[in-house]
Amino acid sequence: MPSHAQLSEILDTVSTALLTVECQQGVVGPDSALPELALAARQSGALANVARLVAAAHESGVQVIHAVAERRPDGRGANRNARLFRAAERLPVQQLSGTTAVRVAPPIEVADEDFVVRRLHGLSPIQGTEVDALLRNLGCRTLIVTGVSANVAIPNAVFDAVNRGYTVVVPRDAIAGVPADYTPAMIRNTLALVATVATTDEVLGCLKRPRRG
Repeated sequence: MPSHAQLSEILDTVSTALLTVECQQGVVGPDSALPELALAARQSGALANVARLVAAAHESGVQVIHAVAERRPDGRGANRNARLFRAAERLPVQQLSGTTAVRVAPPIEVADEDFVVRRLHGLSPIQGTEVDALLRNLGCRTLIVTGVSANVAIPNAVFDAVNRGYTVVVPRDAIAGVPADYTPAMIRNTLALVATVATTDEVLGCLKRPRRG
C-alpha cells in the first residue's frame, strides 16, 4: 500500500487521467448482456466507486476517458478469433453502435469535457484505439484504471498502459469481475506487480485539490 504522500505525488492532477472501462448499460446496467458481471459490479460497490471517482475528477479538472466496447449491426470488423467473441454474438443483448447498450451507465455522469472512445474490435480499451494518442496530447503521465472486467479488459488496459510508459493506479474497489473472489486474487497476484493499487477513498483524497487553470 502506498503512503498518502507517495500516492499524492503519483496522482498529480495536471498529468493524471481517469479511464472507465466498459461501464456501459449493456454490460453493467439493469439489462446487461452479462448479468453476473453487472451484479458483481453493483453489489461490490465498484460501479458506485467509479461514479465517485468520475465526479471527483470533474471537480479537480482531471481528464476522464470512457472506453466503450461496441460492434456494428452487420458485425463488420469485429473479432471472431476467440471463444469470448463468438459467445458474445449469441447473447440476448448486443453492444450495437448507437443503442442504449453502449451508453455510459448510471450513476456515472459524462461531462462535456469527457472523451468517449469507442472500439469495434479486440479486447483492450487502449490497443488500437485513440486513448493513447489522446493521453499523450493531454500530457498525461498517470492513468487511473477503473471498471470491468477484472477478467479481461482491465488487465489488458493496465498492461497496455504500462507498456506505453504510463504509471497506472488501480483503485481495487472500483473494478469488478467474476466470480467475485477472482478480482482480489488477480489484483494481488498480477496487477500489483505492475500498478499502484489503492482504494477509492485514498485516490479521492488525492484528487480533491483545486481545479487546474
